Amino acid sequence: MPAEIHPTAIIASGAEIGDNVSIGPYCCIGDNVRIGNDTVLHQSVIIDGYTDIGEGNEIFPHAVLGKAPQHTRYKGEASTLTIGHNNLIREHVTMHPGTEVGGMVTRIGSNGMFMAGSHIAHDCVVEDHVIFSNYVQVGGHVHIGKHCYLGALVGVHPFVRIGRNTIIGGLAKVESDIIPFSRADGNACYVDGINIIGLERNGFSKASIKTLRRAYKDLFKAEGSFEERLARAQATYAGDEDVKVILDFITSNEKRAIMQANRNGKS
Repeated sequence: MPAEIHPTAIIASGAEIGDNVSIGPYCCIGDNVRIGNDTVLHQSVIIDGYTDIGEGNEIFPHAVLGKAPQHTRYKGEASTLTIGHNNLIREHVTMHPGTEVGGMVTRIGSNGMFMAGSHIAHDCVVEDHVIFSNYVQVGGHVHIGKHCYLGALVGVHPFVRIGRNTIIGGLAKVESDIIPFSRADGNACYVDGINIIGLERNGFSKASIKTLRRAYKDLFKAEGSFEERLARAQATYAGDEDVKVILDFITSNEKRAIMQANRNGKS
């Protein structure tokens, strides 16, 4: 089916609009925008810049996607925002393209949910099946792994890495990297165990979860420095693919601080 475009919408001549796309009243679509098949734009959505949106997305009123990043060194370069398939992007969400200082692209995966007022800054990577609750604010150059959940009003500092299958409690201030499969909370934020419910929902076995919990305690609760605990974990869990995800995350960027645990926490 051809696209259904409300007569009050403004579509630039260079925009590419897929089949069965619905564009509501007062939307504005820029010259270098591509919108994939079966995507729905409710009223008053703005999409601009070099923005590529996949198929089956639903975008709610007053979302602004692809406008210039909030960066003092941005000089109008043709950086991009790429959004995957089947995302739910709610009211007043903003997503910015990349910059020359950060690789020129912001990438959003598929099957995500971005609730009202959330913001993704320049040069971020957000993988598949990620949920942002209301007013999550993510600074530039952040990488968020798949199947993460960020609670309402979480603030993420630029350059932070958040490992896959992590849940972060509302109002948390995230300033350092969070290992995969974990639960984090607090202002300032700390790691407080493994994300058991999230792992169960994503098909992890009881045995795998038990091993991950034991590895977490060995890394964050045992005696010795973090470097000593890491070395012991690398020897103890050699060959375990799930724990390897955590260990590889920790060792893949030695310039980044790893968020530590609340030593008096519940887990």
